[in-house]
Amino acid sequence: MHDGKRLLEFAMARHLPSLSALRAFEATARHLSFTRAGIELSLTQTAISHRIKELEGLLSVQLFTRTQSGISLTEEGRDYLDAVRPALTQIAIATDGVASVRENRLNVTCLIAFALNCLVPALGSFRARHPDIDLRLTPTLPVERSQMRDFDVAIWHGLGEWPGLATSRIAEEEVFPVCSPELLRRGPPLATPADLRHHPVIRNVSPIIEDEWPAWLQHVGHPVAEFGNEIFCGGLFFSMSATQSGLGVGLGRSSLVQQDLATGRLVEPFGPERRLASTSAYYAVCRPDRSAQHKVKAFTEWLLETFGD
Repeated sequence: MHDGKRLLEFAMARHLPSLSALRAFEATARHLSFTRAGIELSLTQTAISHRIKELEGLLSVQLFTRTQSGISLTEEGRDYLDAVRPALTQIAIATDGVASVRENRLNVTCLIAFALNCLVPALGSFRARHPDIDLRLTPTLPVERSQMRDFDVAIWHGLGEWPGLATSRIAEEEVFPVCSPELLRRGPPLATPADLRHHPVIRNVSPIIEDEWPAWLQHVGHPVAEFGNEIFCGGLFFSMSATQSGLGVGLGRSSLVQQDLATGRLVEPFGPERRLASTSAYYAVCRPDRSAQHKVKAFTEWLLETFGD
């Protein structure tokens, strides 16, 4: 038993490269430049070169081809990069996860549309109020949400029904058609819902955010549930970007388009009297065992105050 353990320790000592050499290799492979890798890692070009040679000596293979015009990965170098990069990523994630439990680090994950349209532009006020809290922001794709649990606060969209998690609805939401002023200027008028047949209509096909066009049409008494010209987008970030770019008429959510309406980047062609109250909304989500932490309470209270009704 002890002989086997000593043999494993010997093998690891003999074949396991230093982390500094692996980091130098990964950075050099990414930049294809010793100089840029050195700048990233705060090392000299010579130090980077020495660590690459150390790694090549351990592996007994050449990782880079060096020419007068620059460097490139050898076939062995590409294979080795593909093998070690996931391990380096896992080490970085694990290290950051352990470090993030310290009292002043707040891990926030947020759906991209809300992050770009609402959260990030307003974060200055939170930083001014709580300069002692260090923020780590991570974008969340809808398909990743069910697997994500390593956060202090998450901003998700839905009905607020996530078992095992504490939720606070940020605000009531309304849905209504929006478009760019340029679309109205260059195209047929949008005086009534029936005029939508003359314009491309942007549909949302997100797996977690319902496309509420049919519900809105029913709300305004318009019988047509399909449109002649449709653009399908996988998520609110893409559908709102397409709408802002003038590709068609999108269904805006009040939480996401408020600023765009105020600045005139988007317009509401049918007026606020035809808005529909949505059954879903954005929620601040956290694990119950973290809900009482000062940093979590401070951020959640700020969210509700800043974006609440």
